[in-house]
Amino acid sequence: MLNRRILRIKAFKTIYSRTENPAMTVKEGEAQLELSCEAARDLYLFLLALPEALTAEALSRIEAAKGKFNPTEEELHPNMKFTGNRVADLFAHDPDFCKLIQKKKLSWEQYDVFLRHLYDTLRTRDYYAAYMASEESSVAEDAALWSDIFANELEDNAELEAILEDLGIWWNDDLAYSLGWCCRTMESLGKGERWTLPPLYMSELSDKAESDKAFIVKVLRAAFAHYDEYVSSIAAITPKWDRSRICSTDLSLIVAGLAENAAFPNQGAGIIINEYVEISKFYSTPESRAFVNGILDRLINTKNK
Repeated sequence: MLNRRILRIKAFKTIYSRTENPAMTVKEGEAQLELSCEAARDLYLFLLALPEALTAEALSRIEAAKGKFNPTEEELHPNMKFTGNRVADLFAHDPDFCKLIQKKKLSWEQYDVFLRHLYDTLRTRDYYAAYMASEESSVAEDAALWSDIFANELEDNAELEAILEDLGIWWNDDLAYSLGWCCRTMESLGKGERWTLPPLYMSELSDKAESDKAFIVKVLRAAFAHYDEYVSSIAAITPKWDRSRICSTDLSLIVAGLAENAAFPNQGAGIIINEYVEISKFYSTPESRAFVNGILDRLINTKNK
């Protein structure tokens, strides 16, 4: 499930914790890394529980409307297509999925306000109206609708961000990636494939000689083992450098890049530098891209000569 880009991000964040807390041990760092990796897959599972929850919200609305004192004709004879979508039913009756959800205690039950607002928003969307008006009835169409919901309604949703922040310290940062996997799952279901829990690391889906877990743990261990050395190297090429003024995020990114180069010296320096420069665009200041690029280029290329 997790590719090397997101694993690098998680390693960088663990190194950032070490930067902020010098007493942090490598054992503690590895434990944090493992927890943050598992959290991304847990978020994916939580999001896959949404179809059943939102379908239940829609059905509740329909039943309430029917029970009004003077319901309209439309309320008495509503379009039940969404409430009968097969995706919600597939997950509601999948024993493996239900067992995981129960084991991890993942539930949308207490977030009824969010579900109401999401359903109200969904009903205004053109793609939802087209789905409801369509005479087609298939798993593929239902899955396509949910793919649209995952792709369009949940990222940058302030209410959902507040929920995720309350539930897990890593979840907000993992949202976009986990939503991508939800869309991938919908594509699979639309083809008639059965849902299975994706392995935690992408390398488990291929025949890579080295596992992604071994890769990122090796990077993290190098960072912790040589942290002070890397910081001294940075200071040596920045005469006006002041540790109290340098951005901790930038420092952690540079340390991560140096650690990966040390752990995998045969990997292209350009690939490593580009990876951490890309990460800096999302986690640091506008000036960080040039700074991280310049320092890593000087230190890695000088060492590799």
